[in-house]
Amino acid sequence: MARALYEWLWQHEFWLPPGITWEDMQESEDIHYPKPRDLLLSIPFALILVVIRCAFERAIALPLSTKLGVRDKQRPKAQPNPVLETFYSMRCKNPEEGELTSLSKQCDLPVRKVERWFRRRRNMDRPSLSKKFCEACWRFTFYIISFFTGLAVLYDKPWLWDHRECWTGYPQQPLQPSLFWYYMLELSFYWSLVFTLPFDVKRKDFKEQIVHHAATIFLISFSYCANYIRIGTLVMVIHDASDCFLEPTKIFNYMKWKKTCDSLFMVFSAVFLISRLVVYPYTVLYNTYYYSMEIFQPFFGYYFVNALLITLQLLHVFWSCLIIHMVYKFILQGTMEKDMRSDTEESDKDEERDKIREKEKNGITCFSNVTSNGYIQRNGSEPLNSRAHLVNGHVKER
Repeated sequence: MARALYEWLWQHEFWLPPGITWEDMQESEDIHYPKPRDLLLSIPFALILVVIRCAFERAIALPLSTKLGVRDKQRPKAQPNPVLETFYSMRCKNPEEGELTSLSKQCDLPVRKVERWFRRRRNMDRPSLSKKFCEACWRFTFYIISFFTGLAVLYDKPWLWDHRECWTGYPQQPLQPSLFWYYMLELSFYWSLVFTLPFDVKRKDFKEQIVHHAATIFLISFSYCANYIRIGTLVMVIHDASDCFLEPTKIFNYMKWKKTCDSLFMVFSAVFLISRLVVYPYTVLYNTYYYSMEIFQPFFGYYFVNALLITLQLLHVFWSCLIIHMVYKFILQGTMEKDMRSDTEESDKDEERDKIREKEKNGITCFSNVTSNGYIQRNGSEPLNSRAHLVNGHVKER
């Protein structure tokens, strides 16, 4: 059964153009082609990257955040409550009004105290500012290394400058060692992101990030197996170009360097929109869809790789809409609004309003306004202008 599945999966009709078989891809002493088993190396490499990341964040990023003045906000902690904790963990983190009423009866607490408990409990689960800073530092470091590694590997390759060269001699294009290690670096990094996904900062586009990571891993893996190495390297270097500007934008935002953050975000926006909406469609999509047809007829691998590339492009359009909206707000307001993908912390101002309401219910007076002659009117007292009136030009108490 397993052998039959293996033979069906690796039919040359799936992976190679018409007229080419696996016998035509035999290696020699001087010529090596990509082998699917090579991809297994990315798993241990990914685990090594996770270890390196943990060491980097603790030894470099965290002390750096302290020196740069990144401080975590002191958050009020939710008091231990087994009933509310069970509901929070097992059912819902943001209960409806009816559920709040039911929980208040079970705990013998006012509804507003239950609501406050859930608000504080949600804030406790949100990542701290230092955690966001460390994560951004790690990704910035990797993207810089990866981008310049890609440039160093590709600068002397003909397909970087002439995109038709991606298909010269395809699929019998030998695998160079530099391309192999560049592929392993990128694939291992995205596997490491999958491994740390439960622990990383979760943003509002969390589902889109999962789709992006899955599509990227499938694309890198399939392009390697089908020897779409040249197209794969172009995709990776194009993606890393804009990411090099996104992470430092986050870093300066956490440092409260607003002008620098705004300037970098505008640079990132320009690089992202140009690279993902102009360079990527022409260099990659048009290349794989049109230029490749000059060399071979369509086959399964042709349709599959184009489907993955289009999936990435749809995600590019989604993120581009968010970026354009933020840039539009910046042009109108002159200031950059918060990242719409971020999960903002709930303010305790609601708690202050709750306290005021409780004082009012208990009959405790609160200040409302200050009169012009220095008297302070209190709630429930008689207004000053109703206690005095003029009699022959003199003030007389009623």
